[in-house]
Amino acid sequence: MTNIVLFGKPGAGKGTQAEVLKEKYDLIHLSTGDIFRFNMKNDTELGKLAKSYINKGDLVPDEVTINMLKSEVEKHTDANGFLFDGFPRTTPQAEALDAFLATKEWKVTATIALEADDEVLVQRLLERGKTSGRADDQDEAKIRNRYEEYNEKTAPLIDFYQGQGKFHSVNGIGEIEEVTSRLSEVIDQL
Repeated sequence: MTNIVLFGKPGAGKGTQAEVLKEKYDLIHLSTGDIFRFNMKNDTELGKLAKSYINKGDLVPDEVTINMLKSEVEKHTDANGFLFDGFPRTTPQAEALDAFLATKEWKVTATIALEADDEVLVQRLLERGKTSGRADDQDEAKIRNRYEEYNEKTAPLIDFYQGQGKFHSVNGIGEIEEVTSRLSEVIDQL
């Protein structure tokens, strides 16, 4: 089973690349952002809670995110593997993911970070915000707050996964096909 954690700052291209990689490697794509947006659109309790954090540009608390992810994995226990997009975002989430996967005798195979300059990403998100309808993509201050959250809470995952020998970094700037090729080079060597 191949389980890949794909991470990077908002706007780095995780969702775009995950769509390509899930087909190429026959993985189940689990995007916490997509799951939260579905719940927010349908006004579920989880959706209301998630919206209260996301609209401020904050990350949803670990406990809510972890329980939601476990539920999604349980729906696909016969999968060839998972592509985790947007999770884990913190070291406690990574530890919880490792513990949960271990209960199934699975593990994270690799983590791949899509790296990109903040200024390029801010412009990407502002452009996306014109068509996505996402409030968090239309306000530069909220975008920059999301990057501060990332730097404070998510960047430490680099050390966590480097310590396990599972961290890989890929340049996330360029045409979609170029970035996919870079990601595939890493995945094909796993």
